[in-house]
Amino acid sequence: MSRREILIDPITRLEGHGKIHIFLNEKGEVERAYFQVPELRGFEKFAVGRPAEEMPQITSRICGVCPTAHHMAATKALDDLYRVDPPPAAKKIRELVYCTFMAEDHALHFYFLGGPDFVVGPTAPKAERNILGVLARVGLEIGREVIGVRKQLRDLITRVGGKVVHPVFGLPGGIAKPLTPEDREAFLAGAERAVQFALFSLGLFERMVLKNPEYVEWIRSEAYTHRTYYMGLVDDQNRVNFYDGWLRVVDPNGREFVKFRVQDYLKHIAERVEPWSYVKFCYLKEVGWKGFVDGPESGVYSVAPLARLNAAEGMATPRAQEAYEQFYATLGGKPVHHTLANHWARLIELLYAAERMLELARDPEILDPRVRTLPAAVPREGIGVVEAPRGTLIHHYETDERGLITRANLIVATQNNAARIAMSVDKAARAVIRNGEVDERILNQVEMAFRAYDPCHACATHALPGQMPLLIRIYNPRGEVVREIRRD
Repeated sequence: MSRREILIDPITRLEGHGKIHIFLNEKGEVERAYFQVPELRGFEKFAVGRPAEEMPQITSRICGVCPTAHHMAATKALDDLYRVDPPPAAKKIRELVYCTFMAEDHALHFYFLGGPDFVVGPTAPKAERNILGVLARVGLEIGREVIGVRKQLRDLITRVGGKVVHPVFGLPGGIAKPLTPEDREAFLAGAERAVQFALFSLGLFERMVLKNPEYVEWIRSEAYTHRTYYMGLVDDQNRVNFYDGWLRVVDPNGREFVKFRVQDYLKHIAERVEPWSYVKFCYLKEVGWKGFVDGPESGVYSVAPLARLNAAEGMATPRAQEAYEQFYATLGGKPVHHTLANHWARLIELLYAAERMLELARDPEILDPRVRTLPAAVPREGIGVVEAPRGTLIHHYETDERGLITRANLIVATQNNAARIAMSVDKAARAVIRNGEVDERILNQVEMAFRAYDPCHACATHALPGQMPLLIRIYNPRGEVVREIRRD
C-alpha cells in the first residue's frame, strides 16, 4: 500500500464485515474515505419459489444478532399478505416478546460493541476497548448483572418463541401458542429486573460520559454531526413504538415532513447503488438524491435510536419520557444531529422497552387463549414493518395465488442508514487525520463514526440484479499484485 492510502480492514465491533479505505492528498489530508461492505446477502433471490409462510423462518437466518426483528417483520408481512387481523392477545404477546428482544439487544450494543469507546475511552489502548475493559471500569458485580439480565431476557424469548436465535412462534394471523400464567410471571420478573438495569445503565452513562467534559465534547463535535432527515415508527400520539404504527419523517429542523403507513413506502423511499459497496443506499423520493451531503435539500435520512427519538414527540412510558426530556434539554433541544448521541438514545430506548414489557405483562388480556385468526384470503402482496434495534425494517413479498414467493424486497435498518454512515466515516476521517499521521487510536476515532449506528452488514447487502460482482487479486510472496480477475 502506498503512503497515500490507509486501509482499516477489518473494522471491528459491528455485525457483519466491512472495511474503510482512506485516500490522502500530497499534504496528508483526507481526499475521501470510503466505507465499504464486501459481503453479499442474497435472501431476496433464493426466497423466490418458497411458500410465503416459510419466510419468518428463512429471513431469521439473515442475522444471528437480530433474528427476532426479521421474524416479526416477516410475520407481519404475512398478516398483510393474507389480509388477516390477529386477535388482541396475539398482538400483545408479539409486542411483549419484541420489547424483550429490543431490551436485550440494546444492552448487548452498549456494553459490548459501542459503549467501550466511552466507558473505557476513545483513545484508550486497543486491548482495553472491549467488554473486559468495561468490566474493569464498572466492576465484576456489574458484569455479572449485564450477563445475567441478558440471559434472563433471552430465556424469556426462548420460552415463548421456541428459540432465541431463530424464533418459530409467529404465524399469519397470530402466534403458535397462548401465554400461560407461569409465562406471565416469568415476564413480570424479567421486566422488573430489566427496568432497574436500564435505570442503572442510564446512571452509568451520566456518571462516566456526561460528567466527563472531554466525552461531551466528542458527542457535540462537528466531526460527528450531520443535519439530515429522520424516520421512525410512531403510535397515534407520535410516540416511539417498536412494533407497529405510522412511519414518520421529520426534516433537519424537526418539522414533520411526511407520515405514512408502511404499505405506501415505495411512494417515499428509493434505493440506489454505488460501485464501491454491496450496500444499497436509500433516500427520500420527494427530496431526491443529491449525493452524500446533508441538509434539507438532500434526500439522505437516518433511522436507529437517535432518529426514532427525533422523529417522535415523546415516549409512551413515564420513566423513558423523563429520560427523553433530559436528553433534549442537555443537548440543546430537538432535533439532535450528533451521531454519537445514538449511544444515549439507545439507553433511553432500553428503558422504554423494559417499561413496555412490564405494562404488557400486567395486561390481563394477554392470557386470552385466542391467539390466532386463520387466514382465508388468496395471497398476492404483503408488507410488514417493525423497528429493529438498528432502525426501521421493512419486508415486502409478492406471491402467486398458491402463496409462493414471486418477488421479495427487504429494506433493512442499515440500508436506510447507509448514506449517512458513509458520510459519517468520511467526515470523521477528515477531522481526525492530519498531515498523513495516523495511529491505532486515531483510526478508532474514525471507526466510532459507524459504530454509533450499530450497523448490521449481514442484513444490509444485496445486489440489485441478483448477481455478485467479483474481484480476485493474486499476490506474490513480496505482496505485489501479479494478476487480477474481475467479474462485473
